[in-house]
Amino acid sequence: MTEFERFGAIADGPTVDSSGVSVRGGIDGVLTRSVVSHVDHRGRVFELINIERDPEFWNDPVIASYVFTIREGTIKGWGVHEHKDDRYNLICGETMTVLYDARFDSPTYQQVQEVSLSPQGIRQLLIPAGVWHLSVNVAPEETMLVNFPSQPYNYDAPDRLTLPWYSDNIPVDVEKYFPRQQRRFPTSD
Repeated sequence: MTEFERFGAIADGPTVDSSGVSVRGGIDGVLTRSVVSHVDHRGRVFELINIERDPEFWNDPVIASYVFTIREGTIKGWGVHEHKDDRYNLICGETMTVLYDARFDSPTYQQVQEVSLSPQGIRQLLIPAGVWHLSVNVAPEETMLVNFPSQPYNYDAPDRLTLPWYSDNIPVDVEKYFPRQQRRFPTSD
């Protein structure tokens, strides 16, 4: 036992390989993309859609788009679609998006995947139909995303099912994703 292990320290395991690719398996059909930001003294520019450059991500036609935000320290989810995919594009802020594969016929059935969306890393996330998703804003400001769902919103019969973030039906401890500075720990006397 090392000096640090006596304190209850736990050694970190690998999270990425030497090329920066996550060593954790991903959920079947989930795609992530980093996009190039061009920055100069006037500001920055980055592409949201480039069908020719990334036909896999933009396989379904772009037929609808909407912007949504997540306020600081807030959670959106759990939500799932039965028929449509979500294609998130981060504009500003940072989120931890947690995915749970509930598709019985999927090779990754019951697998959990974490995707950190940030301006410095992954900005685009494709969430297939049948995958539950929840997003936690971990930025000190409101986070903004644009979604390009694979089907338009059906006002008469929305394709969206929800569960509360604390649901026992999804085996994820969501509280571990809350920003640390917002947790309340008991104080000792």
